[in-house]
Amino acid sequence: MAELIEVGAMQLRFLRTKYDTSGALDMFEVVIPPNSRMPVPHHHRDWEETIYGLEGVVSWTVAGKRIEIRPGDDLFIPRGVVHGFLNETQAIAKMLCVLTPGVLGPEFFREMAVALGGPAPPDPARMGEIMKRHGLIPAPSQ
Repeated sequence: MAELIEVGAMQLRFLRTKYDTSGALDMFEVVIPPNSRMPVPHHHRDWEETIYGLEGVVSWTVAGKRIEIRPGDDLFIPRGVVHGFLNETQAIAKMLCVLTPGVLGPEFFREMAVALGGPAPPDPARMGEIMKRHGLIPAPSQ
């Protein structure tokens, strides 16, 4: 059964995890509401990420280059490359994410959901600590 995790306004539905693929991959769908973005541009220390557009338009910035992903488009992000995304449209966007190898799992997203889910504004230091502990390295502020 797929696990649904709400991280802020985004929804992630895990389809496969490192646990049921023997570490081969993590695979999840992400639903991004209109006019929203990923909180922190970052890079991955231990895995690559492949994105496949399912619905709407997701605007990515990868190594400083802007790339729009529409249904049927794909994007490969090597480990160590800074990236981030946003949905600048008035429509929901949806994408499939595959992380290889599968070393992240759903735990990171569960922790971030708790960090972003309280009544107080999110604590950037706590979010950075969670990211680093799970192998996501926040990009330096511009």
